[in-house]
Order: sequence, then C-alpha cells, then structure tokens
Amino acid sequence: MRLLAKLTVCVLIATLATTSAVERLYVNDKKVPESSEDLLAIQASLQKHLAEARAATVCIKMGQGSGTGVIVSENGLVLTAAHVISGVLKEMKVIMEDGTEYEARSLGLNSENDAGMLQILSDEKFPFVAYEHQNDASRSSTRVGDWVFAIGHSGGFDKARGSVVRLGRMVKVSEATVYSDCTLIGGDSGGPLFDMNGNLVAIHSRVGGRIAQNMHVPLQVFHNDWPMLEKGAFIGDGPFAEKPKPGSGFMGVAVEERSGGLEVVQVEPNYPAADAGIQIGDVLVSMNSVALKSKANLKSRMEKLAEGDHVKLEFSRDGKLKSVELNLVKR
Repeated sequence: MRLLAKLTVCVLIATLATTSAVERLYVNDKKVPESSEDLLAIQASLQKHLAEARAATVCIKMGQGSGTGVIVSENGLVLTAAHVISGVLKEMKVIMEDGTEYEARSLGLNSENDAGMLQILSDEKFPFVAYEHQNDASRSSTRVGDWVFAIGHSGGFDKARGSVVRLGRMVKVSEATVYSDCTLIGGDSGGPLFDMNGNLVAIHSRVGGRIAQNMHVPLQVFHNDWPMLEKGAFIGDGPFAEKPKPGSGFMGVAVEERSGGLEVVQVEPNYPAADAGIQIGDVLVSMNSVALKSKANLKSRMEKLAEGDHVKLEFSRDGKLKSVELNLVKR
C-alpha cells in the first residue's frame, strides 16, 4: 500500500512537471520551413495567441507623437520604450484596440537601454499578456532562429485597421539587446515582441527601414530595474531620454505676497495651473506640503524643479482649503 502511494505521488509529480513546461515549437529548430505542415504549424501558433496579444497592446499618445506599449498586469501596468514616454511622471493617454481611451502616467525609465514603464489610471481590470519571468525554468528563453511575432500601432492609432502584426525570426540575441527581422516602422516603438507560445520576450526599441535596425529590449533588462521603474526613477544619462534640467519647470502663474500665502494675480491659459483649475484670486498656501511664505520662497522651490516634475498645490479659495496636482512643463 505504501509502495503504491509512493508510485502515485511520483507519477503525479512527473505529470505536473511535464504539463507545466512550455512546449517548444519544433519549426524553431529548422533552418527553414520544409513543408506545408511546417508553415501550418507556424500559422496555428500565431492564430492561437494573436487575439490575446492584440487586446493587451495599446497605442500611447503624448502631445502630437505616439508609440506603442503592452499591458502586463490586470491593473494596467504597461511596458514600453523609454524614448516613447521620454520622461517620468508625465501625463499621457493610452488607446485600447477597440478605441477606448484612458488617462495614464509614465513611471520610471532607463535612458541607457530604452526600457520604460507607465500606469493606466483606472480601477478597471485590463487584458494583459504573459511574459518571461526572471529565472523561470518553465519558460524556454528565445534563441537565434526562433520564430517570433511583433505588434505595433504603425504610424499611429487606426481603429479600422487595428494594430499591425509582423512575423519574423530572431537574428541576434544578447543580454542587453535582441534583434529580429520583423519589419517595423515609426509608431511601433515600445510595442511587444512575442515568441510562438504567446509569451512577451522583448520591447521594440530602434526601428527603421533596414532589417538590421530592428532592435528590441529583452525582458531581462526590465527585470533588472523593475522596482525602480515602478517607483518612477529616471535611470542613466541617455541617449534614449534626456533628464530634465532643474529650473526648467513652469506651471503658468504670477503671484503677489499677502497674509497667509501667495495670491494668484495671473493665470496663463493652456499651462498646467490653468488646466488644473487654479484661478485668479486663489491663495497658494503650500507646494508639495511645504509652506509658501514669499515670492522668493516660491522662486527657490521652482529653481529645483524640472519639466515633467509632479507638484501638489494647496490653496485657499473663498475661505476653503483645496488642493490640485499637476505636472510642470517647459516654459
């Protein structure tokens, strides 16, 4: 009886180990597809995972430009390229495959390897994709020659067309960068690269007219900095994003000193303060929880803040204390 129980446990463990492993597409190990069956196997793998992958791929809009990103958690965490978001804690929009728009905020980025992260500002649950986890033995790492597929909002969002999918193979793999021969163009930057099991393996970085220019940031790079990216850190000194210089931030108000704070006497239209609802006559009491007692005090605080920095203003209006949050812009 004990022997039977032990055999049952061993069989169960072996079964779980087999089913938990990700089966590798056999065509990956061929130099070229050799038959119609090989082509059909590639097609079947793509069709199996494409709908889920496209549902989690978003267009990222910031100003007049756009790029692509991919959702990796149900609460709306998005991976993209650093040069797409270009800075930390910036307001932007994401557009889902069906055209639904959401407000979002960039989190951290690594300006040296082009890794970026942002958060969709909604309590909804979002479609998301699986990705290669660090030191996850149940997932096989992508190799040179493997078939992959890329998705992106080429040239910007187009609801009638949807996101664009390109099929290709890995042509070079390294720790910091992987290369594929998937044809990518402007607007695809920040989009996802998947293996044929539907796992996210990299993010589009440098794209262009030549095959050799299509480079991607592997997921390992994101794993290396994940906690810092989630906290909104600006890592490195370029070249994919430039750290804003202290003193470059502007919110668009003029003030005069008065008892209890700084009275707003002018509000520039189309600047952060106006967009946040600040009005002439409001009395600024504090910035980021530090009291504003004089114009010189405000000036010294602004000299330390840069374009893109997040600011919380507390102010008095009609005897009531209110607060707003905004991101500074370049004057």
